[in-house]
Amino acid sequence: MPRWEPDARERFVAAALELFTDQGYDETTVAQIAERAGLTKSTFFRHFSDKREVLAAGQETLSRLLAEGVASAPAGASPLAAVAAGLENASAAMTPFNRELGPRLEAVIATSGELQERAVLKRVGMASAIADALRDRGVDESSSFMAAELGVLAFKVGFDEWIADGNEAPLADLTSAALDRFRMAMTRLD
Repeated sequence: MPRWEPDARERFVAAALELFTDQGYDETTVAQIAERAGLTKSTFFRHFSDKREVLAAGQETLSRLLAEGVASAPAGASPLAAVAAGLENASAAMTPFNRELGPRLEAVIATSGELQERAVLKRVGMASAIADALRDRGVDESSSFMAAELGVLAFKVGFDEWIADGNEAPLADLTSAALDRFRMAMTRLD
């Protein structure tokens, strides 16, 4: 068994989702995940602290990509335009692997209260990263918070549409369209 594989994280994620789907999250052990991935338990723990973290793989990267996109928006861009740049940056990094595993990941999360809580915390982390990037651009606290929450919601809606059967649209188009819909909905709230 090789000590190091360049795609170990992806292999662990794919193996874990297979096992969680086949036998359930609670019944799956780290040893089983490592065996299914063709790697060792010690390699697993170099990548993840526990089996729950496998399902959050990429959260830090996603949050970083969103924040980098916000930071790279043109000077003078509105908070929502900066969020749109963050969504585009994060969407561009999503691969066919993410799309393939998306429906299975959602199904597994739906089976466990613990995993649902973790998914909520993931969204909180994403919103925090966006809001911090907006504040770094000089956006006030309230506007940063609102724009960040809309961005996270747009990403979630766009991602759900992207992984749906029969969808052909790119993720960036879907997240952008969702953000536009939310922007329009906000104008009708008052």
